Amino acid sequence: MDYLILLFISFVLLAVIHVLISSLGRKSTKSHKQAPGPRPYPIIGNILELGTKPHQSLTKLSQTYGPIMSLKLGNITTIVISSPQIAKEVFHKHYQIFGNRTVPDTVRALDHHQLSVAWMPPSSQWRILRRVCVNKVLSSQKLDSTQVLRQRMVQELLDYVKESCKKGKALNIGEASFTTILNSISNTFFSMDLAHYTSDKSQEFKDIVSGITEDLGRPNVVDYFPIFRVLDPQGARARMNSYFGKLIAFFDGLIEERLRLRSLENETKAFNDVLESLLEVMLEENSQVSRQHVLHLFLDLFVAGTDTTSITVEWAMAELLHKPEKLEKVRKELQEVLVKGEQLEESHISKLPFLQAVVKETFRLHPPLPFIMPLKSEVDFELCGYMLPKNAQVLVNVWGMGRDSSIWKNPNEFMPERFLESEIDFKGQDFELIPFGAGRRICPGLPLAIRTVHIVLASLLRDYDWKLANGLKAADMDMSEKYGLTLHKAQSLQVIPIQAQQ
Repeated sequence: MDYLILLFISFVLLAVIHVLISSLGRKSTKSHKQAPGPRPYPIIGNILELGTKPHQSLTKLSQTYGPIMSLKLGNITTIVISSPQIAKEVFHKHYQIFGNRTVPDTVRALDHHQLSVAWMPPSSQWRILRRVCVNKVLSSQKLDSTQVLRQRMVQELLDYVKESCKKGKALNIGEASFTTILNSISNTFFSMDLAHYTSDKSQEFKDIVSGITEDLGRPNVVDYFPIFRVLDPQGARARMNSYFGKLIAFFDGLIEERLRLRSLENETKAFNDVLESLLEVMLEENSQVSRQHVLHLFLDLFVAGTDTTSITVEWAMAELLHKPEKLEKVRKELQEVLVKGEQLEESHISKLPFLQAVVKETFRLHPPLPFIMPLKSEVDFELCGYMLPKNAQVLVNVWGMGRDSSIWKNPNEFMPERFLESEIDFKGQDFELIPFGAGRRICPGLPLAIRTVHIVLASLLRDYDWKLANGLKAADMDMSEKYGLTLHKAQSLQVIPIQAQQ
């Protein structure tokens, strides 16, 4: 107990010293207009304002202080943007100023921030990795060539649903979607399954990915008071070292095995996957893409691709079950477009406007990331008449913009129809809806995520009606969120498939 008291006192003293030193060293900006915001407390600033669901708390605060708001989170100035117009200014007009990211301490595990295309500064190395990612990993040509692999994964999902249907057994949509998407990505990347619906392997990956997103989303004192970085008082970086280490060791083993196969003279099997494309780049003479770059690229793509895509499918299913008339409308469209017995393919998606509207509406209400990954101001900069200090953290509140009544009619209602007569899309040009970000740092995984969400959702809805487990009624569904880097459904969706009458 004495040790804990001493540790707490030391923490407070160090925090006070750190704030005083920073205040003395900071240039005076009193002559410039600062963005409005709640008055900060000494030392801790506005940390208490965040609450347990910061996306909701900051949305509420923006209704008082406006679409560009300033907070002090410990020693870090944070600017929160809740307006599509201002977001466009940041991502397009002033990209050079806001092209870098604020790096959470957990991302520094295993030097991920220096090797990751998602987190490294916009340097020449970043441009090389970004180009490789776009051209070798997620190009339309590469995704078209691996479509048959993803179709096989969807068929395995439907086989699993069929078995559950026969037994009248409830299944967890989030877990089933995660396994499908995990195998879809692993086949696209490595030509192999990583999990099965009845095995523990999928849960192992899910636990690792959930651990990563939870620690990235959980408030960390080190991010507010960098002086404590060496101590890692919450153990967050140590946990992230473990999570990252497990995934990287797994990916490294796959690379080693593929290199071994390539070295065999009598090995004739040709692989048409992402790993093969990346190895060709990695093994080029004077290549600027190292094995470590490839490993950390896989880490980014797996964590982002599996978690965000599976929770989007779960939220879409939950909203449709919550509004059965919308579910029936999707199923009717699928039956009209597809001939009975015809295989559902990714090319069919363009012929399913209501399904596309359902996905857009899901992204509006439940963006996978409530905030776009944090940006950083490189210099003192004036934005919309307010001075943003150098190194300020900039958060774009995507969740808040999706619930803004000045942008959307009945913003809290699930109304896919709003997109049937609208040209708004989620590909980074319409700032009312930017779940994948925008500008040069838009999520590179967008093309694969969009194909996967639509095809999995359409496959689940085409041949089955769905009943909520445990006698739950649609009106009684728990539609609340669990906060983290990504927004999971607080209560998992348990449903029973019923063979639909054609």
